[in-house]
Amino acid sequence: MKLLQKSRNVLRAWLGIDPPIRRGCLSIEELPSLLQTESPIVLEVGCNDGTETEQFLKIFGSGMRLFAFEPDPRAIKRFRNRIDDPRATLLECALSDVDGSTDFYVSDGVPESNKFKDYRPEGWDLSGSIRKPKEHLERHPWCKFEKTINIRTRKLDSVYRELNLDIIDFMWVDVQGAENLFIRGGQHALARTRYVYTEYSNRELYEGQVNLPQLLSLLPDYEVVARYPGDVLLRNKSLVTEVPVD
Repeated sequence: MKLLQKSRNVLRAWLGIDPPIRRGCLSIEELPSLLQTESPIVLEVGCNDGTETEQFLKIFGSGMRLFAFEPDPRAIKRFRNRIDDPRATLLECALSDVDGSTDFYVSDGVPESNKFKDYRPEGWDLSGSIRKPKEHLERHPWCKFEKTINIRTRKLDSVYRELNLDIIDFMWVDVQGAENLFIRGGQHALARTRYVYTEYSNRELYEGQVNLPQLLSLLPDYEVVARYPGDVLLRNKSLVTEVPVD
């Protein structure tokens, strides 16, 4: 049955018969009506400096629990300066398919618009990855990857067990081309997750990056709720039988 669903997911993605692409991206303000709870368990994988974390904490109640993951020391420093809330826990690591360590390709540079320069004085830290950049170098030539550092990696399943989690209501995933490694290390936790919102690219921006059809084939129990340019919202059909309608 899972193999059949996996094949259907791939076929639907290739044929483009999933929901049409919407403009923009998913708004965090939409989540209370989607999740139908004021006290969700949220995992923010690739939280950077806590900009979205701050929004999650504003719209949900005192009972929510948020676990944020970030490996870049520059972003970690700004996150800790920004977020001071007992509901949020920061784990300084990247989620991958092994509990260990790996090279992290540190991004740098200044976008053409220059609008980020004032509050990112240490350089552009939004594109770093445990995957080596590939087409990203051609598509965004201003973004440099001239440095690597060694960072800690964890499997999502290991963290899931250590935190004694049960149902995860929502995952916000931004792992810069390492989606398949993240999924490989989190099969049990993903089976217990209601919604996943993740980046994707149909170009190999980083070496080994999977495209959308390949991504969906790795998550046969999920189906597409909404697609955006470069992002997709997925629901776990075994945990969410019907998507709330506004």
